[in-house]
Formats: sequence, structure tokens, C-alpha cells
Amino acid sequence: MLDPKTLEQFGAKMSAMLANSPAKDIENNAKALLSGFLSKLDLVTREEFDVQTQVLARTRDKLKDLEARVEALEKARQA
Repeated sequence: MLDPKTLEQFGAKMSAMLANSPAKDIENNAKALLSGFLSKLDLVTREEFDVQTQVLARTRDKLKDLEARVEALEKARQA
């Protein structure tokens, strides 16, 4: 059976090799490119979207209430 310490050392060596390889540079460049592209888009987080959805729902409710009040006032004025 393999010694856990040997496996740990092997993993550390592999991580060090990958960190110094061109693959790591490619990954970093791809992340930077994607990050730059996404920052140009007008995106919001899901949390911000949910908050704005709730604000819109409350605004719609208030609008309905105000429309009903205006209608009631108009009827009262005509009577």
C-alpha cells in the first residue's frame, strides 16, 4: 500500500510543476480575458436582481392602490 506521506509529496510536486507550467499562464490569461469581457456587460448579481424584483412588486401594489384611490375620488367628485 502507498504511504500517505509519499502521496502528499507527489501531490505537492505536481502542484508545483503545474504552477510553473504554460498551462497555468493560459488559465490565468483566460480568466483575465473572461473577467474583462464580463465586466463590460451590464450584469447584476442574483441577489441584486431579487431585491429589484421585490421593489418592483411593491411599487406595482402601491400603484394599484393609488389608482383605486384616484378612481374613488373622481367618483366622489362627480356625485
